[in-house]
Amino acid sequence: MNQSTFMAWIIRMPLLERWALMHCFQKENVSEHCHQVAVIAHLLAVIKNKRFNGKLNPERAATLALYHEVSETKLQDINTNTKYHNPEFTKAFKMLEDLAEKECLSTLPEDLRSEMEPLLVQSEVDPEYKAIVKAADILQAYVKTMNELRFHNDEFLHVKDKLDKTIEELIVTMPEVACFVEIFLDSCTTTLDKLSEAQL
Repeated sequence: MNQSTFMAWIIRMPLLERWALMHCFQKENVSEHCHQVAVIAHLLAVIKNKRFNGKLNPERAATLALYHEVSETKLQDINTNTKYHNPEFTKAFKMLEDLAEKECLSTLPEDLRSEMEPLLVQSEVDPEYKAIVKAADILQAYVKTMNELRFHNDEFLHVKDKLDKTIEELIVTMPEVACFVEIFLDSCTTTLDKLSEAQL
């Protein structure tokens, strides 16, 4: 049986630095990012099911989040401002991401690809799950931003401005996001002492 390079690419994700064009108080890699997005996506799906009559599978939401940046194993992290600088840039980057996702898929044994394609190739992801993972991605970036600002890193001021607006829009259309913000967000940027003292 031929060896697949799929896992070899995945385990390189900790080498991929996020926010590479910005000064960061705390470095973050793509693997850490995907793990945190997976936890948030799982919680969003649970909240949606329990409080808003959703029918999502939280485990699937988490799995999709774990793989949602798989293209970066080939392309590395692309700065959001660069990616969305103009429509032509965006179109070109989206094409590259699609190509990279399909190339990652092709490294798997052929009999596994049909199972993995809806997890790896973003154009094949169910729209309802895609929305949950995207919201989780934005919330994770917001937590990162607030922690950088907590240590007076002004590089993230403009990021907060953009994310504030985006999260306000999400709250209107996704009540599970509003619940997540109310329940979890403040404690994500507090000190260890305050966490230890907190009572639920």
